[in-house]
Amino acid sequence: MRRHRTAAGFLLAVGALFTGGLVEAGAANAAAPHSGSGQSVPARTSSVAEQHTARTFWTADRMRGATPLDLLLTPRAAQQSKTPAAGGRTTTVEPTAAPAAFPQAGGAWSGGGAVVKTSGRVFFTFQGRTASCSGNAVTSQNASTVITAGHCVKYQGSWHTNWVFVPAYDNGNAPYGQWAATKTLTTPQWEASEDINHDIGAAVVAPLNGRTLTSVVGAQGIQFNGGYNKAMYAFGFPAASPYDGTKLVYCSGNSSRDFLFSQDHSLGCNMTGGSSGGPWFTGFSEATGTGLQVSVNSFGYTFLPNRMFGPYFGDEAKALYDKAQTS
Repeated sequence: MRRHRTAAGFLLAVGALFTGGLVEAGAANAAAPHSGSGQSVPARTSSVAEQHTARTFWTADRMRGATPLDLLLTPRAAQQSKTPAAGGRTTTVEPTAAPAAFPQAGGAWSGGGAVVKTSGRVFFTFQGRTASCSGNAVTSQNASTVITAGHCVKYQGSWHTNWVFVPAYDNGNAPYGQWAATKTLTTPQWEASEDINHDIGAAVVAPLNGRTLTSVVGAQGIQFNGGYNKAMYAFGFPAASPYDGTKLVYCSGNSSRDFLFSQDHSLGCNMTGGSSGGPWFTGFSEATGTGLQVSVNSFGYTFLPNRMFGPYFGDEAKALYDKAQTS
């Protein structure tokens, strides 16, 4: 098993972090002044046959039963290597809270707006078992790009298969369809050593019924190199207790920079496994449900409950996004 080149050891538990959002076209490139890392972007291509298999594989029961994929850092793991472990999935009614409460440590999103359609759950097969994360549709040249976490497309040396994005997921229902990936991508740093600072993934999804993803659900803007210490909103579909994966959940508050083992954003948030890959927004409007995506739900420390961490979208994230949106 590979060892991390940075402080990024992981414990695989049951949970995954993901969500989505929407903003006007063109915001993505306008907000990205830098050109990327210059390294090639690792990717996996799915054949047409694989895409068909993925769409038919994910029945309502399989989606409900998928194990959330989560990353938790222990003090030892943060300094050394990752340790895989499996756990069971619990189903509990989540706490509820209306929007307009800032800060919000975690509650069901009841505000409506674009984020309800651009965010969704991600489902895939990982090491022979069904698993889930979250994701978000973003403005892109191909109108087919989803941003998620790196461990939601590849983990422990293996690319996930049967990968689909289900926007506005509703307790086993896919109101806008299941969008199968034609290609999944991640950063060179996540590919090489699963560096937690670059836990970012993307997917290009195939058209469905002759239409592209963002022509159906809309798209959020995306920003790179935007700095730290901002008011943030994070979204996702947590599926581990006290959540059950059936609802879009959000957290909000003033973010800070991790002072422990990473260079990530930090936000007070009680979202659990299954929320991985869900979007973080700056400049978010509760009235319209739109903002600029600047991170994704990535990991939590086992010794620091109710706090979520998300990677900084810098040049490497920009290079990943550019590769995805032109694929």
